[in-house]
Amino acid sequence: MTNSNIDPELEAQDDELYEHHKFTADKGQQPLRVDKYLMNYIENATRNKIQKAAKDGNIHVNNVAVKSNYKVKPGDVVQVLFEHPPYEFLLTPEDIPLDIVYEDDALMVVNKPAGMVVHPGHGNYSGTLINALVYHIDNLPNNSSERPGLVHRIDKDTSGLLVIAKTEQTMTHLSKQFFKKTSSREYVALVWGNVVEEEGIIEGNIGRHPKNRLQNTVYIGDDEEMGKPAVTHYKVLERFGYVTLVSCKLETGRTHQIRVHMKHIGHTLFNDERYGGERILKGTTFTKYKQFVDNCFKILPRQALHAKTLGFVHPVTKEWMSFDSELPQDMQDCIEKWRAYSKNQKEFIEEE
Repeated sequence: MTNSNIDPELEAQDDELYEHHKFTADKGQQPLRVDKYLMNYIENATRNKIQKAAKDGNIHVNNVAVKSNYKVKPGDVVQVLFEHPPYEFLLTPEDIPLDIVYEDDALMVVNKPAGMVVHPGHGNYSGTLINALVYHIDNLPNNSSERPGLVHRIDKDTSGLLVIAKTEQTMTHLSKQFFKKTSSREYVALVWGNVVEEEGIIEGNIGRHPKNRLQNTVYIGDDEEMGKPAVTHYKVLERFGYVTLVSCKLETGRTHQIRVHMKHIGHTLFNDERYGGERILKGTTFTKYKQFVDNCFKILPRQALHAKTLGFVHPVTKEWMSFDSELPQDMQDCIEKWRAYSKNQKEFIEEE
């Protein structure tokens, strides 16, 4: 059976192509043009670039080149292919300073600043942590995703601690610890709203959002199979009325886990643009309050999340190692503004 949306000229192309993106359409996928479908999946992509890729024969569905108006159906495997390898695998060493917390022959612990991408990807092919690592360290081992040195990762606009494997033995040993949940990771986050319980556990499978593919979401009940199990332990550190400072400890390491789980319980991270935290979600309608929050956003122009502590068994010495990092200045300044605002509000209420 021939599909009229398949270009016979493109089908005949047999040049060696490298896979840059691959997606499998969900079983509930409604028919949708492949160019629109990919717009939902690929960050920083434009409709024109996707349509050009289709015209050049670089978009395949179920191993066949398709035009941009092909309708994606449940179970379709969509690939974006080019004649050159993905840029993230063409790693260029770059002399970028690193905040090294600890280093020996087996591993390195670094404190990543907010704004630094961990590994090259679509739209970010230089200036990443891996570009810096391959400059500073020779022969880094690859993880299961072919990422040199990476045992785990944190988001671009999240700051904090990461452990880097310098040998194959270290990579294997540390990866097992993260998989078996014997490592320890604590994050500090500023979230919208007054978190009522002093501490709690958030459990909910995490997977891609069905409509906004750049977000993840929690799937529960009959839909839980659409996500992977995720567990976050949280504890209140300080309350500021309209926002709360919390500690989050991870049992699992899903993409955007803390951001997704905290939103799921009604406490989106402060200034988390991707998940709606860049709007005023709690508080008054007074102009002065809006100005105050806008000033906080300027001080902290990212999601309020920091990977503060990290613990694991050293692969060689077998000793438990624990590391702690200070909150970066932007988070400290933002928290201090909320602390002062909260104190003034209490004094105002008491005077009344």
